[in-house]
Amino acid sequence: MGRRNRRNRKRDQRPAVQRTPEEEEERRKAREQAAWESGYAEIIKENKLFEHYYQELKIVPEGEWEQFMSAMREPLPATIRITGYKSHAKEILHCLKEKYFKELQNIEVDGQKIEAPQPLNWYPDELAWHTNLSRKIIRKSPELEKFHQFLISETESGNISRQEAVSMIPPVLLNVQPHHKILDMCAAPGSKTKQLIEMLHADMDISFPEGFVIANDVDNKRCYLLVHQAKRLNSPCVMVVNHDASSIPRLLVENDGVREVLYYDRILCDVPCSGDGTMRKNIDVWKKWTTLNSLQLHGLQIRIATRGVEQLAEGGRMVYSTCSLNPIEDEAVIASLLEKSEGSLELADVSSELPGLKWMPGITNWKVMTKEGQWFDKWDDVPTSRHTQIRPTMFPRDEEKMKEMNLHRCLRILPHHQNTGGFFVAVLIKKAPMPWNRRQPKALRRAPAAVPDVPVVTEDVTETLSEPAVVTDDVENEGTKPGSHAETESVNKDSVCGPPPSKKMKLFGFKEDPFVFLSKDDPVFPPIQKFYALHPSFPQQNLLTRTQEGKKKQLYMVSKELRNVLLHNSEKMKVINTGIKVLCRNNDGEQYGCAYRLAQEGIYTIYPFIKSRVVTVSVDDIKVLLTQENPFLSKFSNETQKQAKDLPMGSIILKYEPDPQKPDALQCPIVLCGWRGKTSIRSFVPKNERMHYLRMMGVEVFKNKETTEDLSAEPEVKLLQQDVENMDSESIKQNQEEELAVDGDLEPETVDGSVSDGKQDEVSACTDESAANGTNSEKH
Repeated sequence: MGRRNRRNRKRDQRPAVQRTPEEEEERRKAREQAAWESGYAEIIKENKLFEHYYQELKIVPEGEWEQFMSAMREPLPATIRITGYKSHAKEILHCLKEKYFKELQNIEVDGQKIEAPQPLNWYPDELAWHTNLSRKIIRKSPELEKFHQFLISETESGNISRQEAVSMIPPVLLNVQPHHKILDMCAAPGSKTKQLIEMLHADMDISFPEGFVIANDVDNKRCYLLVHQAKRLNSPCVMVVNHDASSIPRLLVENDGVREVLYYDRILCDVPCSGDGTMRKNIDVWKKWTTLNSLQLHGLQIRIATRGVEQLAEGGRMVYSTCSLNPIEDEAVIASLLEKSEGSLELADVSSELPGLKWMPGITNWKVMTKEGQWFDKWDDVPTSRHTQIRPTMFPRDEEKMKEMNLHRCLRILPHHQNTGGFFVAVLIKKAPMPWNRRQPKALRRAPAAVPDVPVVTEDVTETLSEPAVVTDDVENEGTKPGSHAETESVNKDSVCGPPPSKKMKLFGFKEDPFVFLSKDDPVFPPIQKFYALHPSFPQQNLLTRTQEGKKKQLYMVSKELRNVLLHNSEKMKVINTGIKVLCRNNDGEQYGCAYRLAQEGIYTIYPFIKSRVVTVSVDDIKVLLTQENPFLSKFSNETQKQAKDLPMGSIILKYEPDPQKPDALQCPIVLCGWRGKTSIRSFVPKNERMHYLRMMGVEVFKNKETTEDLSAEPEVKLLQQDVENMDSESIKQNQEEELAVDGDLEPETVDGSVSDGKQDEVSACTDESAANGTNSEKH
């Protein structure tokens, strides 16, 4: 016995293996591959309890049950959405309609002819499309390899999202405007968050919208998947945080020298759920489904939704959604919210906001069933022994109350109506403060007031706020009290926004690097300003780095509103990621007058402020830049050579402006980062972006092909995907060394994507297809 105990103690004393999200994903893929090789036991798509439960509740119209069950057993068709705010959206849509969709019409897979993809008639501007193909068929069919490669590449570039159709509904119903402050409470893996970011950037001419998106998730590892998704859109107005949504802290912001509680204009509350609406994709739900899942999640869903409406501004809108069809998770939660609000909330009538979408109204009468199949019509019938499992809020209220709640305004989407997954959504409007709130500001109906400048330095800061914070009394009462020690501490640290102290909050996962804003007199900035001739309106105070000591390797930029949030809440929230990378340090660049080069990731954010080192190029020049690794000046047009001739060596911007007089030419603007060498110009663009731009110009790039197609009237350009990959970071670094021997150029040491600064770029390598199955409606 003693020997066994010693062995057990040794085993327990072994250090736990810490793996990064990338390593965890590789292990998951290996397990999945091993499972495929050994063979999965076929899952029978039958569950008698499921059928009995929903037939009894009558959520499916009479006479449609067989259609409903037949649709639930069919694979879910693939759906794609084009990123709407990018200037390239029209070009991508044209490319899809005129090339890829036409090619699909003449293909047969496993004896089945592929139907032409159709736009979702309820989604704006034909930016969402669905096919009769499942994801598995797209992945596995050799006939669809070209289309599959296109989807993968454009998804990585942030131009396309592979997202389930019903998952697109909640962001559309939020009716987001560019000045709105938005909270996504349960955001991972991030497809809905991306939609919110798109809506925030509806006007591409505005680099910094006055609104922002705070995306939260309770799972630390999934937060990095969320970062991976959000970073594809290159927005300075996004912050990813890691908190339990049911107790997410109230944040403070400074307004005219006074700290006020931050209330959100829009909140997306896409809660964890049992997910029985995802059976078409997550087939393991068939054998695991019981009513116990809904009974256990009901309380958490109410707590998350309650916390959401507490933080909603008066006049604001919150969308509650689940991928469950169960009224215990749907109408029962909404009824509980409306009851406790005492008239502060109302259900919005959104029946006319999505014309073309087929939906069923919410129900007002339902029953509760245990996993053993026992039914209860009302709370009084529940025995005491069941009171911990079944709660009063799970039952309908009396008939008069139910009528006042207008639950028929809720939307339930059934799979067989439009060949989708199952879904539930309700839109809540906050008319007045919640009963337990004393006062709160109204939602912004116009642009918010400007936040005054706050002195920002990297070490010692004198207190500049003289008035106490304005704090309301919430149930949790998490705000900073006037004159409290915590408030003074956070003001004295207002240049460094790091993770909250361990004594106040339990932290899980990676320890994040701090967020340190540049001070006004930071010696790093003047050479940058001079070298790029930055406009005086450039918001230097919004630049931050992720290190307090040593050289600043990367410089990131956030909007002034997110800066306000960061500076005044570092003690109470765990920030995973924020900001967009705009400048990267080049150690050998100081001899050219600036130690920092431009980063492609943030080029559209910083470009409007740059008044020097901008070279206007033609379509042919762009092709040369993207297809040749080290093009000499002589290979460019005369106009480009003339502009570049007198430019000193160093980082430059390469800009293409479409000519409206040439409708057959590329009609979307392109801005690339480049480097002016002694006798050459080269671009620093990530692989997928290179492939994207080449496609937009008619050069088809796809895998495992020896030739490529040129769809334009331009001279043929032949390019393999491997050629593009060879122009990625390692290849460019090698070419820099080769050019030094010939050209005498000293090029930057890194390119976008090759160097990470702290945890800012430490994100999961998961793709949309490999996202772990979970209980959230985006986890399907």
